[in-house]
Amino acid sequence: MSDIETLKAEIKKLSARAMNAKMNLHDLSEELPVNWQTILDVAQKAHNAFAELEAKREQLKSLETA
Repeated sequence: MSDIETLKAEIKKLSARAMNAKMNLHDLSEELPVNWQTILDVAQKAHNAFAELEAKREQLKSLETA
């Protein structure tokens, strides 16, 4: 498997993880004020997931243009 194919597979997994984190954040927001104590933790997980996804997408873009 090439580096690009491997990276695309990673991006697919990261995208699913990011969407799951997004839904967790959305679900938490709908339940507020219940579990308000978990806002920072849930938001940080969503932030990290999307940051990692964006970094991998940039890495893929640079490989494809090289």
